[in-house]
Amino acid sequence: MSAATLLRDVFGFDGFRPGQQEIVQSVTDGKNTLAIMPTGGGKSLCFQLPALVRDGVTVVISPLIALMRDQVRFLQENGVVAGALTSGNTEEETDDVWRALEAGTLKLLYIAPERLASNGARRMLANAGVSLIAVDEAHCVSQWGHDFRPDYLRIGELRQALDVPLAAFTATADKETREEIVQKLFDGHAPETFLHGFDRPNIHLAFAAKDGPRAQILNFAAARRDQAGIVYCGTRAKTETLAKALRDAGHTACHYHGGMEADDRRHVERRFQQEDGLIVCATVAFGMGIDKPDIRWVAHADLPKSIESYYQEIGRAGRDGAPAETLTLFGPDDIRYRRQQIDEGLAPPERRAADHGRLNALLGLAEALQCRRQNLLSYFGEQPEKCGHCDLCDKPADVFDGTTPVRMALSAALRTDERFGSGHLIDILLGNQTDKVAQWNHDQLPTFGVGKDYSRVQWQAIFRQMMGHDLMRPDAERHGALRMTDRARPILRDEAKIDLRRDTIKAARTGPKVKQMVSEEDAPLLSALKAKRRAFAEAAGGPAYIIFNDRTLIEMAETRPQTMDDMARIGGVGAKKLDKYGAAFLAVINGEAEALHPRRQKLAGRNEGTLYDRLLEVQANLTRGIDGTDKPLSCSASLLAKVASTKPRDQAALARLIGEKYADRFGSAFLDVLSSA
Repeated sequence: MSAATLLRDVFGFDGFRPGQQEIVQSVTDGKNTLAIMPTGGGKSLCFQLPALVRDGVTVVISPLIALMRDQVRFLQENGVVAGALTSGNTEEETDDVWRALEAGTLKLLYIAPERLASNGARRMLANAGVSLIAVDEAHCVSQWGHDFRPDYLRIGELRQALDVPLAAFTATADKETREEIVQKLFDGHAPETFLHGFDRPNIHLAFAAKDGPRAQILNFAAARRDQAGIVYCGTRAKTETLAKALRDAGHTACHYHGGMEADDRRHVERRFQQEDGLIVCATVAFGMGIDKPDIRWVAHADLPKSIESYYQEIGRAGRDGAPAETLTLFGPDDIRYRRQQIDEGLAPPERRAADHGRLNALLGLAEALQCRRQNLLSYFGEQPEKCGHCDLCDKPADVFDGTTPVRMALSAALRTDERFGSGHLIDILLGNQTDKVAQWNHDQLPTFGVGKDYSRVQWQAIFRQMMGHDLMRPDAERHGALRMTDRARPILRDEAKIDLRRDTIKAARTGPKVKQMVSEEDAPLLSALKAKRRAFAEAAGGPAYIIFNDRTLIEMAETRPQTMDDMARIGGVGAKKLDKYGAAFLAVINGEAEALHPRRQKLAGRNEGTLYDRLLEVQANLTRGIDGTDKPLSCSASLLAKVASTKPRDQAALARLIGEKYADRFGSAFLDVLSSA
């Protein structure tokens, strides 16, 4: 039966959506295929239809059980023999799948990527008559992406083992992610690639700075009463409090997060699919598997973690093509939290640098000077016209030439060797005589005090816009120090100008003070120390506090020990932990740890350690005797440690400890050191 006939008879459509037919043909013809389509663009049909045309079983690898169950239910309702093998199956559902496989009637088999780790699953697929592999949410294979799933890395091996074509689909993949998909899924051989644009013109885009965020969300929902919507929240607790606030305001609302029991989550998913006008306040755990076509709005109560996450989450709205609306709230605390998440991750420095770049792109969208859609789509490599359908097209931003303050900020960073975060740079620009400014003599810089035309919170807004323009990024290896990008240099050299938004700078204000563990300047280092602690804890298979508790890490971040002696004086760092972890945490703080002899390290943080160092110094001066002509002689580290620990007070006692030969050479000098201790 032809694809066109199946499209009409099985799926009930008279024609393809734009771009679908070419993809369906490529997949049906057995070509390796990569399709990047906008959310709601009909990706599922592009592998479901070829599965019916082709002989054998199509294996669909999908990341979410809810999504798989919905698609299987939809296909079964349309008379297609389809099934899923998931942890959420009943015994009867699993038996039905196996029977259909054995009978050769199953057309689509949905499995989670985690199943590919099982030898039994791989053997089953090898014997099942698989003729095609379809990969949904293919961006999950990218270690540089926003939804990395390690088990996706097994899919390329499966394709080679089964020797069948593979079709990969995603809605969110920038150029780097697409290249990684080709490398990991197609072994570097370019597939037939279809890039059908990222624009969802029916969705209205809007951002707003937080100013009473609960009221902002309630007002947004009130203007869209009885319409289905999702409110994405940064924490589980906020999903619950915001859902209650919406219910108190007369809305039908519930919450959803990963900490809920599985049955409770399924209950919310069912309600959302079946009820009209339900609002779900959720973490990002909700939505990827929800294919509800008539979601009329999506709001973010907190800033998403990246521009890809933002695009994917707003893409839940308006899948039926009818108008839909979005609102994304953002504030300084969101940005600080997202930076902290990146810095506390275990990714290598280059990955963290890329993640900071992605967050900068999202800040650029939040602080955009004109048309949000232009800004968003240009990130994905498109160059659209102004959309006329976003908040900045509705009401243009108040923009001014910000070249002078930006150049001041860049100059302050350059003159301080790009070693500091925005807090210290702002102190320099404002002319604040802080201890840190005095310590580094930064009050002597030409940029000291040149920025007094702006307040501290206004400078913070300027730095946020600079990062939104990707002029500066936190250096992943320098604990939050801001490093200029290549984009900044023409501005610094007076070869280019830059506009900023006056409205967000004028509106900048000091919000409620969020209680932080450490100062803004020390926060990135604390995050790096926590990441190192987590790595040790995961390797040991125990809780993080067993390595060091928070108070110990806070003291490290604030005092920044330079040596093992300094580290030994930190509360909570005993001799055993110093020996086991001291060098690794010193390396985080200083870039490298001092090399100490084990005997010397045992004396770290004690007066005996200082004595050892002085004994070592005088010994070095006498290695060849007083006149420098004798045969070289030196005590071992263990002998020096014994002298430092027992502190003999006369020549005889010293000779008994280290031997006559050494006492003759070093006795007088050693006793001088010991007597002054």
